[in-house]
Amino acid sequence: MENLPAQMTVIGISKPGGPEVLLPETRPVPKPGPGEILIKVAAAGVNRPDVAQRSGVYPPPPGASDLPGLEVAGEVVAVGPGAAKHKVGDKVMSLVAGGGYAQYAIAQDTQAMTVPPSLSMLEAGAIPETLMTVWHNVFERGGLKAGETILIHGGSSGIGTMAIQLAKAFGAKVIVTVGSNEKASACLKLGADRAINYKTEDFVTEVKAATDGAGANLILDMVGGDYIERNYHAATVEGRIVQIATLGGAKATVNFALLMVKRLHHTGSTLRPRSNTDKAAMVAAIEAKVMPLLREGRIKPLMDSTFPLEKAADAHRRIDTSEHIGKIVLAV
Repeated sequence: MENLPAQMTVIGISKPGGPEVLLPETRPVPKPGPGEILIKVAAAGVNRPDVAQRSGVYPPPPGASDLPGLEVAGEVVAVGPGAAKHKVGDKVMSLVAGGGYAQYAIAQDTQAMTVPPSLSMLEAGAIPETLMTVWHNVFERGGLKAGETILIHGGSSGIGTMAIQLAKAFGAKVIVTVGSNEKASACLKLGADRAINYKTEDFVTEVKAATDGAGANLILDMVGGDYIERNYHAATVEGRIVQIATLGGAKATVNFALLMVKRLHHTGSTLRPRSNTDKAAMVAAIEAKVMPLLREGRIKPLMDSTFPLEKAADAHRRIDTSEHIGKIVLAV
C-alpha cells in the first residue's frame, strides 16, 4: 500500500434522483481486510441495480460501500490477510458489493476471476455481475437443460445478451422479447432462434407458435407487472419462471389457478444481498463451466458504449433511455 496514492476519484450519489446526482468526489483509497483484495479499476460495468441505488430504492447491504458499481476489472495492487487466490499484479474481474465507480475498489478474493486473454479490460468490466446473474438464475435456479426452450425478456440488455450466448452454448433453443427491429437483429446475430417485438407482437402467441403449442420450459423475466400472468400462459406444463427484476412493476393481479393447473415453478433472486459464501460458490462453478467458453472466445459481452468515469451521469442517461444494446461500461 505504501506505493499507492492516499486519495482517489470516485463517483458518489449526492442525493436520490436522476443521473445528474452522480458527481465526482475525492475519497481515501481503501485498504483490503481479511480475505479481500484491492483492485486498481480499469473498467466498471453499469447495471440496473446502480440506477435503482441512484434513485434511492436499492440501498447497499450493511458493511458495503455506499458508492454505486457492482462489477469491475483491473489489476490487483494489494491483498489482505488470508487472501491466497490472487496476488499483486494479477489482472482480474470481480463482483463487488458496491464501490465499483472508483479508481480503486475492494473485492472478495474468492469472488474475483482471472481475466482471460480473449477479453479486453473493458469487456472484462462488463462480465462479473452479469455473468453471475445469468449463470445462477438460468442454470442453477432455473435448471436449463440442452434441448429445452428458454424465453428471455429484455433480450438486448446486458443480462439478455449474455443469457442468449450461454443458453445456446449449452444447447437450448432461445426466444427473446425486444422493443425494436434493431434489437431483434442484434439478438438473432448473437444466436437467438426467435426475436419477438413486444410492441407489435403478442409474446404469448408467438412463443406458443414457436414451440408447437407447448410453451417455454424456462422464462427469465426482468419485467414483472402484467408479464407475470402472461408468463404463466407462455410457459409449458411444469415450466419454470425465474424473476430477476420488476422493471414493469412489483405488483400484479395474477390468476394462480394457472400455476396449479400447469404445475409451474415461479422463483426469483437478487445477487447483491447473497452471502460471500454463496457468491464464491457461483464463481467456482463459472470458473469450471463457463471460463473455458470465455477463453475460447465463444462467449463475449456485447458492448454498447463506454464512458469515462467522470461521465458516469452520461452513462446513466444512456441506460435510462433503454435504447442500449448490450453493456455500458465506465473506463477508469
